[in-house]
Formats: sequence, C-alpha cells, structure tokens
Amino acid sequence: MPPRRRKAAAATESTHSVSDVPSVVTSAIAGSTPRDPQDRLEQPPPPTPDEQSADTSKTGKRHQHSRRHRMSSFLKRQPVFILGALFGIVIAWYFASTQQLVSLDSLGDINLDAISEFMEDMRGRLPIGILKDVSDISNEEQSKPKTEAFVVGKQMYNEGLRAKFPVVMVPGVISTGLESWSVIDTKECNCESYFRKRLWGSWNMLRAMLLDKNCWLKHIMLDPETGLDPPGYKLRAAEGLDAADFFITGYWIWNKILENLAVISYDTNMMYSAAYDWRLSYMDLERRDGYFSKLKLIVEDNKRRYGEKTVFVSHSMGSQVLFFFLKWVEASGPRFGNGGKSWVNDHIEAFVDIAGSSLGTPKAIVALLSGEMRDTVQLNAIAVYGLEKFFSRAERALMLRSFPGIASMLPKGGEDVWGSLTMAPDDIESKNKTEDSVSFGNFIQFRETLSALSANNLTIPASIEYLFSQSPPWFTDRVMESYSFGLAKTRAQVEANEDIPQKWANPLEVALPFAPDLKIYCLYGVGKATERAYIYQEEVDKQVVKLNVSIARASMADPVVMGEGDGTVSLMTHALCHRWRDENSKLNPAGSRVTIVEMLHEPERFDVRGGAKTADHVDILGRTELNEMVLKIAAGKGDTIEDRMVSRLAEYAAKIDLGEN
Repeated sequence: MPPRRRKAAAATESTHSVSDVPSVVTSAIAGSTPRDPQDRLEQPPPPTPDEQSADTSKTGKRHQHSRRHRMSSFLKRQPVFILGALFGIVIAWYFASTQQLVSLDSLGDINLDAISEFMEDMRGRLPIGILKDVSDISNEEQSKPKTEAFVVGKQMYNEGLRAKFPVVMVPGVISTGLESWSVIDTKECNCESYFRKRLWGSWNMLRAMLLDKNCWLKHIMLDPETGLDPPGYKLRAAEGLDAADFFITGYWIWNKILENLAVISYDTNMMYSAAYDWRLSYMDLERRDGYFSKLKLIVEDNKRRYGEKTVFVSHSMGSQVLFFFLKWVEASGPRFGNGGKSWVNDHIEAFVDIAGSSLGTPKAIVALLSGEMRDTVQLNAIAVYGLEKFFSRAERALMLRSFPGIASMLPKGGEDVWGSLTMAPDDIESKNKTEDSVSFGNFIQFRETLSALSANNLTIPASIEYLFSQSPPWFTDRVMESYSFGLAKTRAQVEANEDIPQKWANPLEVALPFAPDLKIYCLYGVGKATERAYIYQEEVDKQVVKLNVSIARASMADPVVMGEGDGTVSLMTHALCHRWRDENSKLNPAGSRVTIVEMLHEPERFDVRGGAKTADHVDILGRTELNEMVLKIAAGKGDTIEDRMVSRLAEYAAKIDLGEN
C-alpha cells in the first residue's frame, strides 16, 4: 500500500533575494494562500421582532456587558480567527476602490494586548461577513461544556499525592516568549516603543509583523556571522512560569501542567520554568546567557533546600536541550559545569521526555531548505499564521537559517535511522504494495529533471548536505560547529565523543551519564499522520521566487508523503528510547531505567485543542493521562507507571544498526 500523502496549498511567493539580508528585511509583505476555513458552525436562531424592539434604555448596559463577555470568551478560544479578521481588514483596505474601510494610521495606534477593545471599536467598520462569523462562533462556544480547570490535580490530591520532588520544566522550540531589551532607536526602528514587549509570543508579535515588519525582522533575526544579537538590537527570553504557560492569550502551552501541579501543593518555590532563547545554538545559550550555569545552580539549590533531587520535565526540543545539559554539567573545563561524573545521579531524580525530538524531525529540513512552515518544527497555528501571511518562503528560510537553535532539530542517525533510497525501518509493509510505492528513505524526490539541482533523489543525510549547498556559508559553518548528525557504532567512538561539545546534542554519538538511579520516562503521542518525505520540484524562474527548489505544489496533488507520529515529530525520533533499553547498551552504560508510554491520538471532535485524549505534539501537554503521569512522577509515585506500546516502533527500532552494543 503506498504511503498516504497530504495535499499542499498553493503559495504566492515574493521576489526577494534569499542571499541578500538587507533586501529581504526591506521587502514588501508577501504571503501564502490562507488555510482552508473550517466548516461553518451552526448559528443560533436570530432574535424575534419583539426582542429587537425591547426598551434599550433599560437593557443597554446589560447588552453591552453581555456582548463584551461573549467577545472575551471568543478571544480566549478562537485566537486564530482574530488573526484572520485582522488580515481581512488589511486586505479590504488595500483593495477598496471607492471607499476606505479602515486606515492604517489608525491601526498603528492599536494595542493588540487589549484586542477586545479594538474589536469593539471596529464593530461598525468590519465587513458584515466577519461580524456574522464572530456571532456564530461566539454563540456556539457559549453552548459548549467547559473543561474544568485543575480537575486532574484535584483527583490526584484526593488520591493522596503531594509535592515531593522539585520540578524544572524545559519548554520546546518557539514556546518561550522573547521580549525586547533594545532602548536606542535606529534608522529602521523606534526600538524604545518595544522595550520589554514580547516580539515573540504575544499579540505585539502580530502587531509588529503587520505594521512594522522590517523592524520586527531586525529584532528577531540573529547576526549571521556571530549567531548572536545583531548590532543595536536585543531580544531576551521571558522569565518565570509565565514565560511559556501561554503562547498568546487563550493559547495554552504549559498552563495545564502548572495548574495541576499547583493543586498538589507546588508553587514558585518548588517548580521552575527553564525558559531559554530557542534561536541560539546550545553553546551560545551558555556563552551569552549563562543558561546552563543557572540551571545547575537551581538544581543544587533544590537539593540544599528540600533534601530532594530534581525532576526535569521537557517537551519537544527541550528534551535535546536537557540532554545537552546532562553532558555539559559533568564536563570539565572553563566553559563547562565541572560537576563530575556522579553529579547527574546525585541531583536528578527523573528525566521526563514529553514528545521529545531526540533524533530530530524531518520537517526541519524543508523549513530550512525552502521555508515550508505549515506545522513545521512545532510551530503552532498562530505563529504559522503570521509567518505565512506576511513573509515569503524565501524570507522565512533566511530567517530560520539565522536561528542556529532550529538547526538542532535536523534528523540524526543518517541512513541507519531514516533509511536509504530503497528501504527505511518504518516503511509500511503490505501485500498490496504497488510499483508506485516509495520508501520513506527516499526523502526528497524529484519527478522532473531540469538541471543538476533536480537530477537525483535524496536520502535524509544527502538532503542535509543539499541544504548546505543551497545555503550561505555562514549557515553551514554555524551548524557544523554547533551540532553533529551521525551515529557512533563503537564504544571507542562514544567514549571519544565525550570531550566534543558539538556531539552532546546527539544521543546516538554520546552516552547517557553514568546514573544508575536516574529514571527516564518517554511519553509521546502516536496515531496522527506526520510528514515523512516530500516530492520537490526545481523552480523554473528562480528570479521570481528566489529559491532553487520547493515542494511540488502546482504540478502534483499530493507532494507530502505521510508517515506515523504526532503531527509534528516523526515516530522514528523516539526509537532511541527503545534502544536505551538494550542490555549492556553503550548508549546507556549505567542501565538507567527507561519507561515508555505511547498515547494514541483520539481527539474530541468539537474541541479545537483535541480534548482529554489528544496526542498532538503541542496539545498533548493538556492531555489528562499525561498530566496524571507528570504528577505521579513529581510526587514520587513514578514506579506505578507501566509501559504501554500501541505502535510498531519497537520493531522499527530493532532494525536500526547501532554497531556493537
């Protein structure tokens, strides 16, 4: 049976050069075709004539309060719709031939952190269709049953669970808000107006994308040569538990876990969000921000104050950051933690890996190669909306290449993990397999050859080399000095890699610390179609799109080959959890206990975030079962969690040639 494939939306591209930073920054707004709208919700019956003619002098204030209440509810539950409304306003203004619906000057004064007042002010100007959608969705939302906050925590509390181990949470890529600390205006930006405002992870982000695009790009992009702050601009990760609890108002990330931990007596003294600037390479996190040094001090202070080890709970790229920390903290040298070989065993109770990307994800390649952003590298719908609306694919590719942290998500392990042109460990076996079926290992396929750029199909390691050939030298140099994507097949190689920092983000090239008491929990979702391979095309007119290749949108209906996973991270990235359990494993020398729980994606039909049984890459953080397991581990009851496998990943992982054990 051939792999399933997903249709890709057509995109309109800008004419800006991917190799010319100033021209990209000063380019005009260019975006992709909007997503297909969801099915229209059934609207409630309109008011009767008698209701319409009621005495407004007595009920005006009540109606106004009710209207604001409904709008507040709508804003909390439908942030993506608000972005659509804003974009509709701009498009309507731009194409209006005889009447201006809205002035961009007036938009410039809007504070999107107070978006409800803005929507009230614009009520008389918005197109009637948008107002009708607002009414439909708002009323439908009011009729839905509400999910009670703290419900998991209350249940666990009633079962006797209480706070035991201090908890440190490590967010994933893009989850942490970034705020401006630039105070000196430049010729491109009024930096002072953005001081301490979040330019990533707030309504200010969307406002800046829409009204001050060049200034936003100047802030968000890192210097291509240094990989650090560009001259005159400074963004820093937000701090505290609210750094990653919500992406924007209403779109929760870690908030469900925070709420439930609080019920069993956790507070800001016993739980900490280790937010970080996800744009930076891992060593630059330490070099610029002292990130790992601070993390080490927090863990040591936890043990001094509470007499307990720390439980680390990481998500997505946060699992890679944490694994790097485990190597850094025990390494010796002026740039490292100098904790010694027993530090992890003495200070860390558990490593809880939620939807981790330990071996990377294939989507990272296409994001960096041709700016394909749809759900890529864990970008949620809101971030994707802004980036797809206001930036061309060439601009997006350039911006992402300036973030060395994104490159850490490139797949690791080469053909042994991800497959050759003829086979991959996770290929779908079927008696009905046809001649058209292609291995997942055939990662980038060209169906039409125009030049050497499209002459050969590519495996994942070949695709990474291809990415380097299509990128500026500063990108390749930055990635190669920061990361490694291979596989060490001998114990001697693993031991030699202990002293090479760029190997520390790849758990196939270095071993877990010698920590026999460390508990590892791999908790991840399965059963949601996930991008695994792509049909590409060489661009005919490269001067128009400013890219040499892109996903074959126009020439093919199904250019994305779907495999197994959680919608963002391929199932194969969790294969290492299974191989850590090998007897006498060179990658787990102390035999640290590894518990694996696979959670089947069973979303609720009418819940936009999937509900209690979702296993989506981000929404899994709100899954009831996941919250229960996190609370049990934190409360010292992790030994009650049992393995559960619902996929064939154990079979796939067994096919990976790791060399000598």
